[in-house]
Amino acid sequence: MTRLENALAALKSKGRKALNIYITAGAPDVETSKRAILEAIKAGADIIEIGIPFSDPLADGPVIQASSSLALKNRMSPGKVLSIVKELRRSTQAPLIGMGYINSLMSYGYKYGLDYNGFERYVTEAKIAGMDGLIVPDVPHEESVQMRASAKRKGIHLIEFITPLTTPERMASTCKEANGFVYCVSNLGVTGVKELDFTQIGEVASKAREFTDTAMMVGFGIGSPEAAVKAAEKVDGVIVGSAVVKRLAEGKFDEAMSLIHSIRTALDSAYSA
Repeated sequence: MTRLENALAALKSKGRKALNIYITAGAPDVETSKRAILEAIKAGADIIEIGIPFSDPLADGPVIQASSSLALKNRMSPGKVLSIVKELRRSTQAPLIGMGYINSLMSYGYKYGLDYNGFERYVTEAKIAGMDGLIVPDVPHEESVQMRASAKRKGIHLIEFITPLTTPERMASTCKEANGFVYCVSNLGVTGVKELDFTQIGEVASKAREFTDTAMMVGFGIGSPEAAVKAAEKVDGVIVGSAVVKRLAEGKFDEAMSLIHSIRTALDSAYSA
């Protein structure tokens, strides 16, 4: 089993829900983002989703868009994200998942020649650095055949998505290939804290279990302990991003860590065996 699979299995054996925290690499600055990742783990995060900045992050709301723009100004790049992962591996063995967009990942291979598979180059070096998986939200399942093959060869999880509108047929195809965890998108908008009813995505996740034993995690719109508990009811864990990124951008580092701790505490209180 991989580092991610082991972490999720250990949580499940104890009846606990996984907490995945998103932090943009390089925002508000490089050192703060590295410190935030390590402190988030201490505060109760089980998995860290490291944002790979891109100029047009179409799946992200204004908070993460702003953090991505700032990170790019701070000269963060896909390659520098791998350097950060390599450095973090000296201090933690928590699963680290990169979240980025296909253009920036494909362009990583350009220095090796335009005909080179940039994504394969990236997953090759990501594995060496110590990254456990990648989330690429702008590539549909049907168009990711080569990417999935590259990731599988290198031992990197390529995370699949389902949404409230995913049809049973598409769900079957997507979940059959899923590994690591399935990203259950809670709503049809972009990332960001919202008042949401998580009932529908919970039902979608329950249907998806007919096609896979892979863990299910809900993301988009979770910004409080109460929301996390509601979102986690029928899945294996939750993903929290904008609420943490916003506090880091405002210089409220301790408040960001307190939020993570409070979500961890609420999940354990509601669901631990």
